Amino acid sequence: MTEATHLEVLIVGAGLSGIDAAVHISQAFPAKNYAVLEQRGELGGTWSLFKYPGIRSDSDMYTLGFGFRPWDGKHAIADGADILRYLQETAQEYGVDERIRYHRKATTFEWSSDDQYWTVTVENTETGTTETLTCDFLFSTSGYYNYEAGYTPDWPGFSEYQGTVIHPQHWPEDLDYTGKRVVVIGSGATAVTLIPSMARDAGHITMLQRTPTYIVSQPKIDPIAQTLKRTMPAKLAAKAIHARYAAVTIGFYEFCRRNPKVAKTLLKRWAKLHLPDDFDYETHLTPPYDPWDQRLCVVPGADLFKAIHSHKVDVVTGHIERFTSDSIVLTSGEELKADIVVTATGLDVVAMGGAELVVEGEKVDLGETFTYKALMLSDVPNFAFIIGYSNASWTLKADLVCEYVVRLLEYMDQHALKVVVPRKHEGLEPAPVFDLTSGYLQRAAGRLPVAGDKDPWRLKHNWYFDKKFLRGSKLDDGVVEFSA
Repeated sequence: MTEATHLEVLIVGAGLSGIDAAVHISQAFPAKNYAVLEQRGELGGTWSLFKYPGIRSDSDMYTLGFGFRPWDGKHAIADGADILRYLQETAQEYGVDERIRYHRKATTFEWSSDDQYWTVTVENTETGTTETLTCDFLFSTSGYYNYEAGYTPDWPGFSEYQGTVIHPQHWPEDLDYTGKRVVVIGSGATAVTLIPSMARDAGHITMLQRTPTYIVSQPKIDPIAQTLKRTMPAKLAAKAIHARYAAVTIGFYEFCRRNPKVAKTLLKRWAKLHLPDDFDYETHLTPPYDPWDQRLCVVPGADLFKAIHSHKVDVVTGHIERFTSDSIVLTSGEELKADIVVTATGLDVVAMGGAELVVEGEKVDLGETFTYKALMLSDVPNFAFIIGYSNASWTLKADLVCEYVVRLLEYMDQHALKVVVPRKHEGLEPAPVFDLTSGYLQRAAGRLPVAGDKDPWRLKHNWYFDKKFLRGSKLDDGVVEFSA
C-alpha cells in the first residue's frame, strides 16, 4: 500500500506518548488520515531502547498504564520487558501499529501560513535517503532526551582507563560481569535500578555518587490492589486503584514540598528499616537539598537496601579526581579498583527529538518560547507536544494532553477552522518547565521552552489541577488565535 505524503495529523515518536496519542486520534477521528513516525525499528521508546539489568518503571504501573486500557499486571512496579509488551499489545489491539512508519527521523518542521500546513523533512535511518511529508497538525511525542547518546562527563584521565566503560543507554547484550569489580557512577533512578540486579552475579559493586539521592521503598506487588481486583468488577477496580495511587503519589509530593523537615525524618526512618546498623545514612543518603527538589528514587521491595545489607554493594560519596588505567581516584585519596565502570550519569536533554522548528521561514529558538497549558508553544501554529510529570506518572499528563488535542481538533472541525496558534501575553515572566534542580535539566537550560507566571502559561505540576483545567477550560479563551 502506498504511504500517504499528506497527513491530517502527524505524530512524531512511537513511545508511550506516541501510542497514547495515536489511540486517541484513531478513536476520535476514524476518518482522519494520520501516521506515526519512529526513528528506530521498534515501538516503545524508552522501554525498547534501554536494556540494562533490572530495567523497570520508577512510577507505579496503575498510573503509568493508559487510562483507556488499565494495567492489569500483578506488579505495581513492572519490569521493562513487561512494559514493552503492554505497549506492543496496546498498539496492536487498537490498530495503531499499522500506522507506524519505522526508521523515519524527522529533522525539520516548517510551517507556512500561505499553505496552512507543516512541511516535514524525514530521514530514513536505514537507507540514509530523505523524504518530504506535509501535515495539517503536528503532534510531537518524542520525549525530552537524545536517543542516540547519553551524557558522560569528561573526567581527568578518563581516556587512560583500560577497563570496560558502559553507559546504560547502550548496554551490550553480551556483557559478562560475573565475579567482576564494578563501579557504578551515579545515584539516580538508573543506578538504583541496575545495581541490585547486577549484584546477584558481580563480585562487588560500588555505587559512586557525588551527591546522595532521597530513596524510598515501595512494594513491588500491592496487596490492596490485588484485593480490589479480586473483589470488585474489573473496570471499577481499575478506577479505584488508579485513584488510590494518584492520590498517594501526588499527596506525598505535596507533603514533602510543604513539610521538608518532617519528610526527611520519615524517609530516613523508612530507609533505616532495611539498612545495616553501621551504614552511614547521613553521608550517603542525605542530600544537601529538600525532598523533591530533585526526583525521588523508588526501589521496589527495598531491593537496593537489601543489596547494601548483603555487603556486596558499597556506597561511596565523593568527587572524582582522575581515572587511572584500572581505577578511579577520589579527591579524598580513596582509590576504587574497577574492571567495569558504568556511567549512570544521566541523559542528554533535547526537545522535539532534536528536529529544527521553522515558522514562516524563521527558525524557532525553543528557549524563547512559552508553553501554553504545557502542551502548545507560543506563536507556533497547529502544534502540540507531550511532556509528562516529573513528580508523578508520565501517563497521567499524557492522557490529559491527548484528550485536550482531541477536543481542540473537534472544535476546529465543527467551526471549519484551519489554524490555531497561542499568542504570548505582554509582560509574561518566564519560569522553568520542570521544577527540579537535577543536573540533566540544569545542563539543558536555554534549550527548552519555558512556562509563564500567569495562567494559561503557568505550570502547577499537579494532576488534579490539570485535570480540571484542561478538561474544563474554554478552547477559545482569547489567548489562542483561530483562523479559517
